[in-house]
Amino acid sequence: MAIGLVNFNSPTVHPLDLVEQSVEARDWASERVESDKLVAEVEGRWCHYTLLFEWSSQISALNMTCTFDARTPQPRRQAVYELLARANDRLWIGHFDVSGEQLLPSFRHGVLVRGNPFSSEQIDDLVDIALTEMERFYPAFQHVIWGAQNPADALAVAVMDPVGEA
Repeated sequence: MAIGLVNFNSPTVHPLDLVEQSVEARDWASERVESDKLVAEVEGRWCHYTLLFEWSSQISALNMTCTFDARTPQPRRQAVYELLARANDRLWIGHFDVSGEQLLPSFRHGVLVRGNPFSSEQIDDLVDIALTEMERFYPAFQHVIWGAQNPADALAVAVMDPVGEA
């Protein structure tokens, strides 16, 4: 669904309006928690994801954070940090980190839009990339956090590409 281009230099258009339209077009639950923050809830293949979109007018940037509820217990933090580094090495766009007090695994990506129109396709790409990467690496996070598996082994199994036909 093409919503069009938005010129953020226009005083009448807020950047999160385009995000809100994109989220509504997908029939996801969402809430504008502040004028510069929008939260959306998404059901994925493995789990429930929370998307947080934040607009910074100071730098004309849209930041998106996608998290799932897998708190990192203290004894597993070092292994999760190693997994983050290994996973980030495989990404072209965005990055994984652990955020908040509970250290939830997150995928983050920011887009600078100063002076350029911003399209619904860019929003869709931003969301699609985040969800694809979260779905791809979710099993590795689960194996490391709850299965106490070695990060290299968990990542190798989680992102293994099957060969042949069943």
